[in-house]
Amino acid sequence: MTKKIIWSPLSEADFEKVLDYLYKSWNEQVALDFMTEVEKILNQISKHPRQFPLVNEKRKVRKCVISKHNTIFYREKKECVELLRFFDTRQTPSKLKF
Repeated sequence: MTKKIIWSPLSEADFEKVLDYLYKSWNEQVALDFMTEVEKILNQISKHPRQFPLVNEKRKVRKCVISKHNTIFYREKKECVELLRFFDTRQTPSKLKF
């Protein structure tokens, strides 16, 4: 069963920052390729939300690596999948808050 993907305000803001960076520092094609990759991964998560490892068992947070610089953190709920953060792995890990 495919679950609906719900974006948290933090995940939306994170995603916008990544896209802004890609548009400004690289080019439109790189940003479009990134969006395509994210779309594929979100489709995969919506179909099989438990396929990626738990990184916080108490909060049931899972981690999916998009690229060496970007990771999605999410949790499965009864009716949906909640995207918590798009995290730039070049940042200090202590900045990662859910």
